[in-house]
Amino acid sequence: MIAQIMPVLLAFGANLGDRGETIRAAQRALAETPGIEGFEASPLRETIALTEAGPDPDAPRYINGVARARTTLTPHALLDAMQAVETRYGRVRETRWGDRTLDIDLVLFGGRVIDDERLHVPHPRAHERDFVLAPWLDLDPEAVLMGHGRVADLLARIGDTTVPAHAAPREPGAVDAQD
Repeated sequence: MIAQIMPVLLAFGANLGDRGETIRAAQRALAETPGIEGFEASPLRETIALTEAGPDPDAPRYINGVARARTTLTPHALLDAMQAVETRYGRVRETRWGDRTLDIDLVLFGGRVIDDERLHVPHPRAHERDFVLAPWLDLDPEAVLMGHGRVADLLARIGDTTVPAHAAPREPGAVDAQD
């Protein structure tokens, strides 16, 4: 059987520890994962923490970014790889939408819709998250979120509260589309 190559979009966030370096290290780890190729990361952006109760200006701020890639992995195998990287970088799942060292979400998996106990794709709240849309727009000005429309239009509708995270640590060999 020939493996199908699927384009994917991943979202990254962190508000504890060395946020930028953790995200870049996680991106490198995923880029080196067998079955993932063509990894391209957006510039990082900083945002206020979003909790279940809404924006929290007293919580540590988040660094966020997205990356696009191609994969021959199944959606659940990709999710397993993402969660293994989260665990490697100290992710603890105690509080829903709580502070975290690393969060990786699967936003898109080709044109597939997946809705099961482990995975919801397209990501059900991506269209209302400027911290996903703004870096995605940085990476791809023509991006379209399946089922919702052009990313530029979505971001214009909700507003952009993110700011470039120029101070985020970078290592040689970081895989950026642009800065």
